[in-house]
Amino acid sequence: MELQINGKTYEVQADADTPLLWVIRDELGLTGTKYGCGLAQCGACSVLIDGAVVRSCVMPVDGAAGRKITTIEAIEADDIGKRVVAAWVRHQVPQCGYCQSGQVMAATALLKQKPHPTDQDIAAAMVNLCRCGTYNAIKAAVHDLAGGGADQAAAAGAAGNAPQHPAGKAAAAGALALAVLGTPGHAPARQGGEG
Repeated sequence: MELQINGKTYEVQADADTPLLWVIRDELGLTGTKYGCGLAQCGACSVLIDGAVVRSCVMPVDGAAGRKITTIEAIEADDIGKRVVAAWVRHQVPQCGYCQSGQVMAATALLKQKPHPTDQDIAAAMVNLCRCGTYNAIKAAVHDLAGGGADQAAAAGAAGNAPQHPAGKAAAAGALALAVLGTPGHAPARQGGEG
């Protein structure tokens, strides 16, 4: 079957009911999309399909055939996605960075649908889990992108209001890069114990 991912056509050999996540990661080698829970609860596996956020860990690959799939590897080719990544770095959103590819995908989808989201819109759309608790920084970055400016970003608990370590932005950019590229030799094991 053929998949349209990041503007390219791929011929994949996976069974129709294989989760899209494993095709993206294992067959195509696009490891920026992460495995978190396998239950569509955490959002680490989020991709955009026809512009909507989809949890790829439960999406059968045949359900994505013939649709436009975007992964974190190509998000900066999109004007809004590029702005989201820049805001994530500016607000030093990532801590460990593992969930951030899914967070960036969710924020990009939200801002494409609603360029000026309310706090309620942000809360409803940004439901991915973050074990490091970067929710205030995420909200501040989205407010910043939505034109809420410094006042709303400050109210959201923006990292920009706290004293910043000189290496903070570089560390945030590095965490995002690791989220996109993965850490060699540290890919999560597939459910069932397969490597």
